[in-house]
Amino acid sequence: MAEVLDSRDQGDVAVWEDLVARYAWADSETPEAYTFSVVAGKSEDEVIRAFGGDPGESRLMTFAEAADEQADHLYEDYELLRVVTAKEHVVAIEWGYHGSLPEIGRRASAGDGEFFSFHVDVNARYQLLRAVDGRVDGAFDPSEMEDADWLDPRPEVPAWAEDVAFHMGRLCAESLALMERTTGLAFDPAWIGTPLRTVRLAAPGELFGGPDSTWLQ
Repeated sequence: MAEVLDSRDQGDVAVWEDLVARYAWADSETPEAYTFSVVAGKSEDEVIRAFGGDPGESRLMTFAEAADEQADHLYEDYELLRVVTAKEHVVAIEWGYHGSLPEIGRRASAGDGEFFSFHVDVNARYQLLRAVDGRVDGAFDPSEMEDADWLDPRPEVPAWAEDVAFHMGRLCAESLALMERTTGLAFDPAWIGTPLRTVRLAAPGELFGGPDSTWLQ
């Protein structure tokens, strides 16, 4: 027998579906690899430093310009970070992966801050990560969730994502909808093509003091 939703549940589902629908562009128009991060409780300079950049050396670049410059240094540790302030948040955008590292989340959220990132790479690997006050509050691959019941062990999902049913056809939209629901900030796709403050980042090994795997956990 099918489960019957009460009116409040139906309302919650409708609100969620509307939110996901607003991010439909993310499954068809975004670059094939990126990390979008949202940080609360920090200034742009503080976020840049947490990611391993120098706030004093910034310039304006679009996502495509940053990606092209990084591609020119493909076999080097050369990554750029773009940032923009939106309401009480700082949004960080990369053609890269710094925002997917737990240690970055810890550093960017330390001192009563909050950090949330969504990462996807060219091999269709995904990750959602949240950190609060210097502590990781969950990280998982949403692409595993559709088949989670058949996986052994079953992937663990943090409390802030337990009620979300992820689907491969709209995985990016659902991830960005969850980012907005969790942080309270809507991600504006115009930030991708708008010239934003951009800095070069230190390589993780340099930033964290050597090839220590603890910053990956």
